[in-house]
Amino acid sequence: MRSATKTVELRSGAPMPLGASFSGQGVNFALFSQHATRVRLELFDHPDDPKSARSIDLDSALNRTGDTWHVWIKGVKPGQLYAYRVDGPYDPKSGHRFNFNKLLLDPCASAITQIAAWDFDQAFGYTPSVPDGDSIPSTADDAGSMPKCVITEDHFDWRNDVFPRHPWSKTVIYETHVRGCTIHPGSGVEHPGTYRGLIEKIPYFKELGVTALELMPVFEFNGGQVTSALGNSLKNYWGYDPVSFFAPKASYSSLTGLGQQSQEFREMVQAFHKAKIEVILDVVFNHTAETDLLGATLSFRGIDNSIFYLLEDDKRFYKNYTGTGNTINANHPQVQEHILAALRYWVQEMHVDGFRFDLASILARDTNGSLRQDTPILERIAKDPVLKDTKIIAEPWDAAGAYQLGDFSERHWVEWNDKYRDEVRRFWRGDDGTLGPLASRICGSADIFTHSGKGPQNSINFITCHDGFTLNDLVSYRYKHNEPNLQNNNDGAGENYSANYGFEGRTTNATIESIRKRQIKNFLLTLFISRGVPMLLGGDEFRRTQEGNNNAYCQDNETSWYDWDYLKQHKEIFDFTRGMIAFRGAHPVLSKEQFYTDDQIQWFGPQGAPPNWTDSREKLVACLVHEDKQQALFLMFNAGYEAVDFNLPSALPGTTWYLSVDTSRQAGQDLFAAGKEAPLEKPQTYHLNPRSSVILLARKD
Repeated sequence: MRSATKTVELRSGAPMPLGASFSGQGVNFALFSQHATRVRLELFDHPDDPKSARSIDLDSALNRTGDTWHVWIKGVKPGQLYAYRVDGPYDPKSGHRFNFNKLLLDPCASAITQIAAWDFDQAFGYTPSVPDGDSIPSTADDAGSMPKCVITEDHFDWRNDVFPRHPWSKTVIYETHVRGCTIHPGSGVEHPGTYRGLIEKIPYFKELGVTALELMPVFEFNGGQVTSALGNSLKNYWGYDPVSFFAPKASYSSLTGLGQQSQEFREMVQAFHKAKIEVILDVVFNHTAETDLLGATLSFRGIDNSIFYLLEDDKRFYKNYTGTGNTINANHPQVQEHILAALRYWVQEMHVDGFRFDLASILARDTNGSLRQDTPILERIAKDPVLKDTKIIAEPWDAAGAYQLGDFSERHWVEWNDKYRDEVRRFWRGDDGTLGPLASRICGSADIFTHSGKGPQNSINFITCHDGFTLNDLVSYRYKHNEPNLQNNNDGAGENYSANYGFEGRTTNATIESIRKRQIKNFLLTLFISRGVPMLLGGDEFRRTQEGNNNAYCQDNETSWYDWDYLKQHKEIFDFTRGMIAFRGAHPVLSKEQFYTDDQIQWFGPQGAPPNWTDSREKLVACLVHEDKQQALFLMFNAGYEAVDFNLPSALPGTTWYLSVDTSRQAGQDLFAAGKEAPLEKPQTYHLNPRSSVILLARKD
């Protein structure tokens, strides 16, 4: 073992924990690499330094325990920059792509330096000159263009921070993007586009009534990267290409000091917890930003490519179940430990409340690509003693055809329910054959979850999410308009079950606008009266638009940013959303964590008889929900083009029907607060307007 500086005191160090651990007197560095033959730790003084200030070569006899390389250095403190060089065989046919010329990020780094743009021309670990994978390693040293790892101080004064721990029955999720939520000039915050910007919006989230924010990826990623060469104006906005599983995105921090992004992230979580709002992270453990064999070598590939990634039989190539070029090998015990360590870190050190796993079915694939029923990593996540009380949400499919809705792992896993999304959309569009599916989705999707022992709380219900149309665009565009993505409008889903009601896009036509507004209210009402866990796409409560773009992953601009001026223009929709969230909270029968029994809910057609479930053309249905012996709800849905007089069931003895919600009415008369419901003029029938939904409440006078 040798050092570039004689005054540095070195010790062999400890193999665990992996990463860089500050102990007060110095830092222990530990890196896993099974196939490495040489490891060098480099310390830097500045983020853009092309050469290290100190260089420590690790001795395989003194500084290696099993497959872990380690060293302890006295005097190193938080704020120190570092990276690795790892040598070994460069043998792509055997899955090895070591290149000592490459500067590599520590996979366990808790912070990474922020740079304006990552130079991918210099970031390649080899020369991609031959398309069949027989490339040769690059001899260029890329240290000047690579970001560096930052040692951070784990201590933070949480001031008796308490995790809100809302039960699923009381959870309302708001999906949003850290930068996009407040970066627009009209956001009204002092720190736009940052974690602090979200803190400034806490009063707004409290007023709206949501209980959890689900943040799109905050793991460090290269914001300058797009998944194909689409032009300099397009950037990786969504962030579904992680570089590190431990490091929060530096550019989302208003603090500019090295490693300060970790501090600001903690401050954000602490502030949300004080407001009794949970923080859920959208996490990507299925692939990394290194993409395929022509991608950049940043970390995992250069440290131990054959361990971290699933490779084809011809190991020059990567299995690609993600659609992004590579797939993380979650079958390997060390990779499983890495994922679990990352999740524990975000819970223990950053106090997050849960995770939504992007393309989670990939974690269920074995080395041959087949889906396993008994998946160790999924079971370990669900039963881990640190993670067991967190919210664990799966996107139960992947990009290679796996689809596990209702069958994803065990009961602790909650699932995004895309059938809810599609079938509710189709009903309100007026499609045939949607009456039965609507009823099933309102009741919690028992047809999907019962057989696996799950309940309605295992269904994340949503109408829209980041991937697809916004709610405004769902009722304003019949077709996707992704031309700004520079892929000839070939990207994004082709079928969105959307409608424009007479004109494609923005219009000043009062009739069309009236229909669109009513349909938005119908979607919102349906979402918040359905059993299961409602998730609202951020900005839908004030008609945020992406101008028909249903795949805005590369639009870090006003296409994706929240224009808060819409809140003033569409306050009626905000008030309705807030009112429906409050209505759900005031009537817990709608959100119980059990499926309805036959004596708790009854279904009706307009004449008072049971609905004709077999008539595919039927667009009318209602249900009577018994809250208790003194109160009941009657919900009516009309997706047809004609009004109908709906016969009402008899109210409970000693009660009278009152109007709570009618989406066809004007603002101020469309939704009534609890205790202020309007009495009916004709308690035997209700005139249900076309394309509208109504909620009546039976209560004592």
